[in-house]
Amino acid sequence: MAKFELKLPKMGESVAEATITNWLKNVGDRIEADETVLEIATDKVDSEVPSEVEGTLVEILFQVDDVVQVGQTIAIIETEGGEVASTPAATSTPTVAAVEQTVNVAQEAAAPVDFSASEKFFSPLVKNIAKEEGISLSELEAIQGTGKEGRVTKNDILAYVEQRGSQPQVAAPVAKAEVAKPTAAPAAAAKAVPVSVNGGDEIVEMDRMRKLISGYMVQSVQTSAHVQSFIEVDVTNIVKWRDKVKESFEKREGEKLTFTPIFMEAVAKALKDFPGMNISVDGDFIIKKKNINLGMAAALPNGNLIVPVIKNADQLNLVGMAKAVNDLGNRAKAGKLKPDDTQGGTYTVTNVGTFGSVFGTPIINQPQVGILALGAIRKVPAVIETPEGDFIGIRQKMFLSHSYDHRVVDGALGGSFVKRVADILEAWDINREI
Repeated sequence: MAKFELKLPKMGESVAEATITNWLKNVGDRIEADETVLEIATDKVDSEVPSEVEGTLVEILFQVDDVVQVGQTIAIIETEGGEVASTPAATSTPTVAAVEQTVNVAQEAAAPVDFSASEKFFSPLVKNIAKEEGISLSELEAIQGTGKEGRVTKNDILAYVEQRGSQPQVAAPVAKAEVAKPTAAPAAAAKAVPVSVNGGDEIVEMDRMRKLISGYMVQSVQTSAHVQSFIEVDVTNIVKWRDKVKESFEKREGEKLTFTPIFMEAVAKALKDFPGMNISVDGDFIIKKKNINLGMAAALPNGNLIVPVIKNADQLNLVGMAKAVNDLGNRAKAGKLKPDDTQGGTYTVTNVGTFGSVFGTPIINQPQVGILALGAIRKVPAVIETPEGDFIGIRQKMFLSHSYDHRVVDGALGGSFVKRVADILEAWDINREI
């Protein structure tokens, strides 16, 4: 009887691992070709893993909440009949030994690269070094950092690697002795469910996505020195232009023309003029990004937010931008985003005006250094300057709120960038062809 190894499929160039969130099939269940066997999740996107063959599920190698590397075997499917379930003696001897070996190897490979359980912040550079050197989470947490607030720097971990290499006999047992500590503590904490004092409060545990978002937000605030600049923009010409062309645009392109692609185009142009905003920070190093990849905050069906990315946004015309915005937005609502759709962003835009907010102070999407919030467009009285004199008129206006990382972006750059976005929007040609 042939056995088929179901492996964690490649989910994108930047995705190396995933967490198992739910097994839809149990051992002994019959599986059809292309039928979903389990559900997985990366740090942001949920996905399904289907079977490539028809057969019976005979072995499950990982459990829910286990972290699995791309390409690792996660289950074994018997492809010729279901007799394996009624003859355990025939399968247990060769299969169990192989499975145990596979599980042990997989767990050893996964342990040093999963740093999500730690409450400490480690830069991507430090994490990469730890993964390459096989440093466990407990070892990494034990390193005395010399950076700000005790953070582990590149020099700290390299010094540890050198010292660790010179004392292999001591390092190995220490790591094994400490492995149990981080796994035991979270388990105990998870059981500590809050109790309603008056008996009438409803206590609901955060879902997986909300826990991730919570961690990202706290990490960002602890990492970046957030500062904001605000500017009011007259978008009357844009509103009039869109009202004039939106119907013909939809008939011709089969796509709705919203305000979002217009704003994204302006942000992409401004980033080309101010490349100092299109960077990321890794410890004491600044990484200047070659491509302009705009993150676009979008709502999920459960109310959470996700940030799909428009790759090479500066190379798109307005039609291409509109198609990209609509595609990512629709797939986000339908829960059909792929892991690569949320990777590689260099700057993020969020539309708080959708919820009626005039402006907001968004939190930076790490490791980026800036995020722009779009406020609601409102009709307001304004002073209009003309050659004949000033007068009061009704204009369509909105606020742009720019949050940026004051560690690497000073007020002149942060303020000049958002002013450039405003200038591009206010200079909109009401007769622009599309």
